[in-house]
Amino acid sequence: MVDLTRRNLMESSVAAALGASVVGIATGSETEISETDTAGAPGVVGSIKRFSTTAFGAEVTGPFVFENGGLLYSLQHPATGTRGDGFSSSDAKANQPPYDRAGVGYFSGFTFEFDGDNDDFEELPVPSSVEQQGQVLSANHEFVMLAQARDRIDGGSELLGVTQTPDGTNVTQDNFEGTQYGAAATNPDCNQFVPTNDAGTEGYLFTNWENSPGNISRVPISMTDDGEWAADMDAAINLANTEPLRDLGGTRINCYGDRTPWNTMLSSEENYAHTRVSLTNTVGDMVDDGTGKGMIGGCQFWNRPNPTGINGAVGDYYDDGWYVQGYWALDGVEFLAYYLGADQVDQGEGGNTTEPIGDVYPNPYRYGYHVDFREPAADPPQPVKYYVMGRASWEAPNIQADKKTVYGCSDGDNKGIYKFVADAAIDSYDDPMDVAGTLYAPKITNDAASAAESDDRNNPAQTDLEVEWLPLGHASNAECEAWIARYDDVTQVDYLEAHTENWSEGDEVTDAVLEEADRTVVENGNQNYITNEEIVEWARQYEANGHDGVDADLRMVPFLETRAAAKEIGASIEFNKAEGVDSRDGAGPGEYVYFGISEFNDALADEEGDIQLERIDGGIVFRGELEQDYNVSRLEPVIVGPDFGVGSDQRPDGDDGVANIDNVYAMEDGRVLCCEDGFNEGPASFPNDALYVYQPPVDVDVESAALSQNATGEVDLTVSSLPKGFSGARLTVSTSDDGVANITGGAYNDALGLTAEPKLAADGQAAELRVADLDGEIQPGAQNVTLGTLELEAAGTGTTDLQIDVHNMDAEDGSEIDVQERMGMVVTGPPGLGLGPAGSAPTDPDGDGKYEDVNGNGRLDYADIELLFENLDSDAVTMNVEAYDFNDNGKIDYDDVVELYEEQ
Repeated sequence: MVDLTRRNLMESSVAAALGASVVGIATGSETEISETDTAGAPGVVGSIKRFSTTAFGAEVTGPFVFENGGLLYSLQHPATGTRGDGFSSSDAKANQPPYDRAGVGYFSGFTFEFDGDNDDFEELPVPSSVEQQGQVLSANHEFVMLAQARDRIDGGSELLGVTQTPDGTNVTQDNFEGTQYGAAATNPDCNQFVPTNDAGTEGYLFTNWENSPGNISRVPISMTDDGEWAADMDAAINLANTEPLRDLGGTRINCYGDRTPWNTMLSSEENYAHTRVSLTNTVGDMVDDGTGKGMIGGCQFWNRPNPTGINGAVGDYYDDGWYVQGYWALDGVEFLAYYLGADQVDQGEGGNTTEPIGDVYPNPYRYGYHVDFREPAADPPQPVKYYVMGRASWEAPNIQADKKTVYGCSDGDNKGIYKFVADAAIDSYDDPMDVAGTLYAPKITNDAASAAESDDRNNPAQTDLEVEWLPLGHASNAECEAWIARYDDVTQVDYLEAHTENWSEGDEVTDAVLEEADRTVVENGNQNYITNEEIVEWARQYEANGHDGVDADLRMVPFLETRAAAKEIGASIEFNKAEGVDSRDGAGPGEYVYFGISEFNDALADEEGDIQLERIDGGIVFRGELEQDYNVSRLEPVIVGPDFGVGSDQRPDGDDGVANIDNVYAMEDGRVLCCEDGFNEGPASFPNDALYVYQPPVDVDVESAALSQNATGEVDLTVSSLPKGFSGARLTVSTSDDGVANITGGAYNDALGLTAEPKLAADGQAAELRVADLDGEIQPGAQNVTLGTLELEAAGTGTTDLQIDVHNMDAEDGSEIDVQERMGMVVTGPPGLGLGPAGSAPTDPDGDGKYEDVNGNGRLDYADIELLFENLDSDAVTMNVEAYDFNDNGKIDYDDVVELYEEQ
């Protein structure tokens, strides 16, 4: 029996008549959103409601919901001083104190009720005045600052969010000349609370600081007797300034993160500077052309003196300069060297010179990972970088309840959504460096996602994305660290010595010397690091021998050059600003992972690659249903932003266009917090980003099943959530293909007081069920409620859909529940692999419950091994795990082929 559902997505209309861009959003506004060219944009499957707007200039980042339902988030880079933006006079204050300084705050007196319904708060009207736009607002609750940037901490020896050199000097532009990625302590992002008592009223608040050098702070907080939160700033610390994290090289651009299932902070490094090639180009393109001109990306200039200067330099060197993707994120690399202990070089005021750093310099392959802070209450916590999960500009990770499967979103243009699957539960390894597993990149496979001609392309608001995961490689964390260590001693001096004919350390760095080195790197790649030729050779061997058939010295390529490797083998590295991924803590098969794509444009809407859909600059939130093995194979659009990016007529004036969703946070009741990162970019008449609460539709779901020949089985009928309780329902389940399976009976949830005997169709192809909850056993807010179970019998071989038709379903108060019906599937046989429903069905020659005779010829022979190998990913195999799981590990994998071979 498996739990694999198919989509039967009910599309919702735009509630323009109510002044809303999406269903259920418009309680606080009156502006009507005009029609746009892209149907369904904006739109939502379910409903969404505005909870808060943040201060002018700030994103909504780092939401966290406490066990009691309280909410906090970060005030990231709010505007300071005066502004003249068309919304106010130029001498008006941008934000009132304390909202003019970055920090973390909570909403006093508010708690979510965790019943799955948005009725637990009033919707916030749009902020219409300069005063309202200059503060953090919710409808009825005050945003209280808990900790603010550069507050004195750790007994006064540190400033909150500010990194220090080994001798205790603050790494700021007050103390060092040069470029810095974000002024120190201006960008608090992810927040995760790790409780230290059972009540969840005391513990540590971990906060990311999105700068370079990066930082994570740990602040003890506790709930007071009157239900407020208080911070102990004297006991707070910056983890960047502790020896364990400095020993790892520190971090850079710590963006979002997650709390792991083993209750630790997981911080993600958004290292935009990892891009080896710009935009849609590949390393193979550069090797084939014999030059990186027009294609090379920023990471190849990591150890260049004044690395960010390369973008302007190529414009000077070549008549037709180009955008060196990621160059701007090289800001702060030299400050990172000072953080590690390098001597400051002579730099001019306000910028970098080209005097090279030659003593201590950061290794680029040590940045761009998820960082787990084990022993979160220790002094200090022990950081672990998961190198084996791949190197990217990680915005967010999400570890599933199996503690093995990890989804990650890499932010920026032409980036990927990646998956990692550990061999065993990640927290089960005695030494985290022993964590081992397989890294995957996505391949979008359905024809509907692409079109050869621009006028044929489909609407992303109405198009699912079907995902196949391509295995890039298998390794352990320790193996990856050993590969990274090869590049630990490379400095800016090495950049010049390796790429010029005659320059050596101590010589003057003239403009001519730097140009010679830069041109050499453009033509041949940076020889200090993994070479272009190594990446191309890895891809050649991958195509010939598979991910586990490459030479030992090339196995490092997909882990250290993840994006470049994935692009080289044709993965769908086309997502633009993949910024959010989350699922409900403890979510299991049949539940959802949400992916926020902040902008659906550029490579997603061009005429190349696997995804060629219409453009929606307001972005899309997809959801993927977790399968039995925690895989996600289909992404469904559920929140669609406004279509405002193409021409002035595509910027309708509307105040409820939920645009550019960044962080997503799934609460325990299934609702999702959606955070905007589109400051003054959308169609709204106000300049503030907002936090919305998404209420998913009520799913009525029939389970899927795999039945052996002539066998029987059962499938459950479930309702995802019942925010307003349940009084009764009448529904019909039917099959789509006569002759595959019959419905032979059914039973109901024992808690339901009044039921009718299932009404079976004469041909066994349908059953009607009627049920009522007389005694109110199903409480409002209940989740994953089983209404009943249907009995099935295999009648042949093949597949058939199980379709649901909900005639009516009512809440406890008598109101009708708006539902989304989701189909199941029955696979019977197992069917003849590769031969269709009429082929010879596999058999079990030795009666052990395994179908060794794959081709159905009555015996086990080599043809069975070949047929299983060729069909390992087919529904007939994956939905019959018990029949083909020859190694008894509970899943289908290539070792099952090996085990079958050894049985001959």
